[in-house]
Amino acid sequence: MSESHESYSSHESHKTNGTHATNETKTAGQLNDELLSSLRPPTRRWYLLAFFLGAVVAWGLFAFTWQVTHGMYVTGKDRPVMWGFYITGFVFWVGLSHSGTMVSAILRLSRANWRRPILRAAEAMTVFSITVAGLFPLIHLGRNWIFYYLIPYPNQRGLWPNFRSALLWDVTAITSYIIGSSIFLYLGMLPDLAVARDRSSGRRQQLYTVLAMGWRGTAREWVVYHQASTLMAALIIPVAVSVHSIVAWDFAVTVVPGWHSTIFPPYFVIGAILSGVAAVITLMIIIRRAFHLEEYLTPLHFDNMGKILLVISLLWSYAYFVEVQTTWYAHEPIEWEVFSFMANKYTFLLLLMLVGNSLLPITAMCFKRLRRSIGVMLSVSLLVNVAMFIERFLIIVPSLSHKNMPFIWGSYRPSWVEISVNIAALAGFALLYTFFAKLFPIVAVTDVRELEVREARVPLGRAEVPTVAGEE
Repeated sequence: MSESHESYSSHESHKTNGTHATNETKTAGQLNDELLSSLRPPTRRWYLLAFFLGAVVAWGLFAFTWQVTHGMYVTGKDRPVMWGFYITGFVFWVGLSHSGTMVSAILRLSRANWRRPILRAAEAMTVFSITVAGLFPLIHLGRNWIFYYLIPYPNQRGLWPNFRSALLWDVTAITSYIIGSSIFLYLGMLPDLAVARDRSSGRRQQLYTVLAMGWRGTAREWVVYHQASTLMAALIIPVAVSVHSIVAWDFAVTVVPGWHSTIFPPYFVIGAILSGVAAVITLMIIIRRAFHLEEYLTPLHFDNMGKILLVISLLWSYAYFVEVQTTWYAHEPIEWEVFSFMANKYTFLLLLMLVGNSLLPITAMCFKRLRRSIGVMLSVSLLVNVAMFIERFLIIVPSLSHKNMPFIWGSYRPSWVEISVNIAALAGFALLYTFFAKLFPIVAVTDVRELEVREARVPLGRAEVPTVAGEE
């Protein structure tokens, strides 16, 4: 069967009287057509992007294979710095996964109607980022073929797994979060999958038919759907908070200077939400431009997301100030030595972190004009995540470089293998997102339509489903 028989119908086939209808006169079918624009046949640029991202992932797999065959000495890790770029990437991607929880679950429970066009993007980002994060503990193991030691299955002899190991905690937390966030994403997609099923043909229709699970949009189905969505939104929030708290405990339960702190769990959670909100803003801008959704992702959405970014940045700045102030006030020699070493050795990175996570977002997001500027929001959101990756690096490396005994002090510099794997992780995330946007609705169609109907901008009643590409 040809591609035209399986793909989504083109936007031009759904015009009214030869002209594009205004927002006030659009039918439900026309709204579906615009909001499902990502399902149109792939273009040459899409194939080029997918090929480029796939090539980067292939290079990362080559670097990982090189590490497995030659040993961990090909990385920059050495005593005393046995955690480096891999654990930095792990903590960063776990933090990025909090985007769906913050933007989707919390805003859903608060009934903020402006959230609707960005729900799907945030929820998908949660699933893909936590999936990427889960790979880093496995990559970091060294002896990757005995990864099953991390699985928390019951045992009688007490040989393995080691329930006191932080790696086992991470596997348990990540597995729970992947399952919960995947269910949360799939549940929200059910009505949209039914819409895509009714507007497609061929293999795509078969796929959507299976995934839609017989959804027909009856009153009973909608009642159950809203109840389940609200319940999942309420359940996924404590799961997300516990996941990054467990990651923080990986550090806090040790006696390493700079890590043994009670503020680490809330500090990590706030930093995770900050990076997640910034990443959602970046994705909003990309989706808006790629699928021509300027009418649905309006300056109002960026204005509101900018306000959230401002609040979270203020909280993060306060938490960081408390951490530094506690170190200064206690003036423990070894703790102060770690902070002094970081300030002297990594001065540029420290300043970039403070500017990107605190100074710039707080300054820029105070002004409405800047919050509604697409260019400014893109620059700020990208810099926030660069600064957050640096912040994770500065938590890990300086503390390990200057541990309690001066005679084992050392330094760390990542090798090409670690850098390649981290870049491949970013490319892998982007590749997953690229395939997802082409196979599934990237905008929460039914949520947006519900808001449009409430505002009386769409004619009520059953809309005629337009002809699907390939049908006679």
